[in-house]
Amino acid sequence: MTEQHETPSGVSGKALVRDIPQATVTRLATYLRVLDGLADEGVVIVSSEELAVAAGVNSAKLRKDLSFLGPNGVRGVGYDVAKLRTRIEDVLGLSQGHRVVLIGAGNLGRALVGYGGFGVRGFTVVGIFDNDTAVIGQSYAGLVVRDVEQLAAQVPALAPTIAVVAVPDEAAQDVCDRLVAAGLPSILSFAPLELRAPAHVQVRRVDLAMELQMLSFDAARNDAPALPEVAEVGSGRIARRVTPPNHLTHAAPVEPARGRPQRRTAPHSATPHSATEPGTKGSVITP
Repeated sequence: MTEQHETPSGVSGKALVRDIPQATVTRLATYLRVLDGLADEGVVIVSSEELAVAAGVNSAKLRKDLSFLGPNGVRGVGYDVAKLRTRIEDVLGLSQGHRVVLIGAGNLGRALVGYGGFGVRGFTVVGIFDNDTAVIGQSYAGLVVRDVEQLAAQVPALAPTIAVVAVPDEAAQDVCDRLVAAGLPSILSFAPLELRAPAHVQVRRVDLAMELQMLSFDAARNDAPALPEVAEVGSGRIARRVTPPNHLTHAAPVEPARGRPQRRTAPHSATPHSATEPGTKGSVITP
């Protein structure tokens, strides 16, 4: 008995892949990384709970994500690591592998071409290009840096499917234009600016500074002291507690009920009062 949902009747596998949400695609890549590690450790079967914990999601979300791939796993047994790994690779388009050209042989570019993790995940760097005469002709990770002016002429022989742009900001758009003209369908850019490209060209941007800013925000939020809260009686809302003022305050006189005589009482001596009313009306959302 299968653990996942069956593929809807009348829906082709390719159509199903096109309907997978982007957030699910991102998590599929995470599941694949975990499965790669399990396979290296010799694990044959993994339960949904174990896979979910390793991927940092709850098991219900994992099962929903994997339901986009068609039937997977056996109830009470788990998932076959090798088969699920292959299925995710198929959906992510990794089965045939990808040939990658890198534009920019600076510090970032050399670090990327020397990273061994690309090869084991199906990405092979087949060419490096730059316009700096100081690096053209140099060899990095077994590849000779070529002049970017030769890019269009070299593309037919290299047959790349993805290009990685690791050049200064001011050169990024020119490089993007060259790649589009050379027929590259997919571009990954490390430049922080938005690159203009035709609709049929997929461009993804990796902004390291923005990612660091998000980490900074998370750190600041976690370090911020918690604000004291007090429940507003009868309203079900939460309001910030207001520090009572230093001077004395008095309750406003109460309007007597219509038709009912008002009982007069002797005034009391000045007695301090304080209030814990919210500063503004409505719910207050605290960080």
